[in-house]
Amino acid sequence: MVTDIYGNILMIREKIAQAAHRSGRSEKVVKLVAVSKTRSVEEMEEAVRYGVDAIGENRVQEAVSKWDPSAPRSQVPWHLVGHLQKNKARKAFDIFSCVHSIDSLQLAEALQMLCNEKDRDLEILIQVNIGCDPGKFGIPVEEVPGLVEAVIRKCTMLDVSGFMTVLPLGLDEKSTRSFFAATRDLRDAMEVRFGRRFPCLSMGMSGDFVQAVMEGSTMVRIGSAIFGPRYH
Repeated sequence: MVTDIYGNILMIREKIAQAAHRSGRSEKVVKLVAVSKTRSVEEMEEAVRYGVDAIGENRVQEAVSKWDPSAPRSQVPWHLVGHLQKNKARKAFDIFSCVHSIDSLQLAEALQMLCNEKDRDLEILIQVNIGCDPGKFGIPVEEVPGLVEAVIRKCTMLDVSGFMTVLPLGLDEKSTRSFFAATRDLRDAMEVRFGRRFPCLSMGMSGDFVQAVMEGSTMVRIGSAIFGPRYH
């Protein structure tokens, strides 16, 4: 319902503001990405109407079925927050302004070729498997410097703006904050190593976005807390 989505977004914004202030930051630095996996275009329109900063989709094929550049839902940026296969890179490139899930040089190079072809840059985030979870995508921490260096050197039209992570399931609050803090510390170390800023930290979902913001997240990826539980 419209009122549910509106009320949920207000509540999330308030929680973001409180968490940001506790960490000495402004809530304005935290973007709210509405993850619309399995959601209708009508629900997406409502979320955009009530002020989310971006739409996040997990699957390229589903995004293609919803994308309409003339529709209100497409007037905010669309982010790919799920895993990207190389064979779907072209379709993704035509829709998304930011890809959160870069985890290999081969994938980055495929996007770089499209940047050259289309003559436009693309914002990307490096996905880090900070919890060493075999069920999650992303690269191990020890491989991050090598991938970042290679992408910066070889893929000059990709804007490496930061890092994304998805935590293992079932963590308590202390472990959750510890993993988010470790991702922030990794980002800070990469800034020192490469002498440049990586301002974006895509951390936090419906169940842990408060802890993520307290540990420095600048993008939270929220689905069920905006739209309600998924039933399919």
